[in-house]
Amino acid sequence: MTLPSAHDVALAAERRTAARLLLAHPLVASDGPHADLFPLIRRHADWLGKRFHQVLGYRLLVDSSFARLFKAGLGAGAGHRLERSTGTPFTPHTYACLALALSVLVTAPEQMLLSHLVADIRAAAADAEIELEETGRASGKRIMVAALRRLVEWGVLIETEGQVAAIVQEAGGEALITVDRERARVIVAGPLAPARDGADLVRRAADPGFGGPRIYVRRMLVETPVVHLDELTAAERDWLRTRQRREALAFSELLGLEMEIRAEGVALVDPDEELTDLHLPGTGTVAQAALLLAERLVERLRPQEPGHPSTGGTLVIGVAVPDGLVDELLAGLITEYGQRSNWQRGYQEDLTSLREAVLDLLVRMRLMARAGGLRAEGEGLPEGYAEEAPEGRPVTDVHGARPSGDGWVLLAAAARYATRVVVRPATSAGKGTDVQEELPL
Repeated sequence: MTLPSAHDVALAAERRTAARLLLAHPLVASDGPHADLFPLIRRHADWLGKRFHQVLGYRLLVDSSFARLFKAGLGAGAGHRLERSTGTPFTPHTYACLALALSVLVTAPEQMLLSHLVADIRAAAADAEIELEETGRASGKRIMVAALRRLVEWGVLIETEGQVAAIVQEAGGEALITVDRERARVIVAGPLAPARDGADLVRRAADPGFGGPRIYVRRMLVETPVVHLDELTAAERDWLRTRQRREALAFSELLGLEMEIRAEGVALVDPDEELTDLHLPGTGTVAQAALLLAERLVERLRPQEPGHPSTGGTLVIGVAVPDGLVDELLAGLITEYGQRSNWQRGYQEDLTSLREAVLDLLVRMRLMARAGGLRAEGEGLPEGYAEEAPEGRPVTDVHGARPSGDGWVLLAAAARYATRVVVRPATSAGKGTDVQEELPL
């Protein structure tokens, strides 16, 4: 076997660095926080464009001042939310302000006063029959500022004189802003023209098109922490299970990711932890409580004899969480860790608030989910999408692998965060104590 030359190794490393950056930050500007790597993207623009299109069905646009990777999304409820600098998620009103601002900016003059932009946004809201929170009130001003600040971060708005926060800081505050219309036009990734409304836009954007199961499964792998088998149609499960070893090698070469394959599903793991906006274990009250809750739930609900149907076992992707158990465990965790771990007082005194924040994180990590319709059952599929495996090939049966109903479900991936330590007595061969960690459910 011929070993790759030093030039080939360096070339692959450059392309991998650029691809990872674009995947984590789909809009990279020559004057933004990743400006030092922008020349790398331009140098390999053709190769990156072809690879992203072949592998993920994503379009890459590289301009003289920015690069935009159009990531299509995975459908309703599967997007990466935007957050304020405080970590507070955008509200529907904030998203509405952001969308209205973009609708105004694509045809705005190169420079305009902040007060004129706010007036245009309000006029656009009236035309679209959208009721915005009154921008004269403090809460309405904060929402508007959050949306405009995001546009500043993306380089769509440039604060030439003053800041967009002047709306909040001063009565009648003013600023002169410069508008990058070209950048405003590439923010929305979905097909705007044929979409009837917002929901239709999300649905159309997530349609893998001619790529079918191949494109959808790859997008799931790179855009979500873990892919459970019942989140895929029969055709997608068939494609994944027959290709997973080759896909593992391809993703390792393209993005430096390692594939972890289990009976319940597959995950792409980033050893450098750069390609995720979710971190668990993490710092802060919510992350600590979420990790401890996952561990306690696995201890309580671990199935007795999970297995794989091909070996005569029973596939368990999720188990039902009894009503009240989450609150019971969280209350115990507050008593045990609240004060000594200096958890936020607000969360210690408000169990409901802590529960909502913790479950939100565990759902986004795909460690817990609400019981309900699944893609394996046809939920959320685009019209005409092929569900069945080709030529009737047998695939893993996921029917009943997670409970139905209305409650919460603990998913198999949670076991990855709940190591079980088994201490064995010393043997005659060694005086020390053996410690073994067991991971699977």
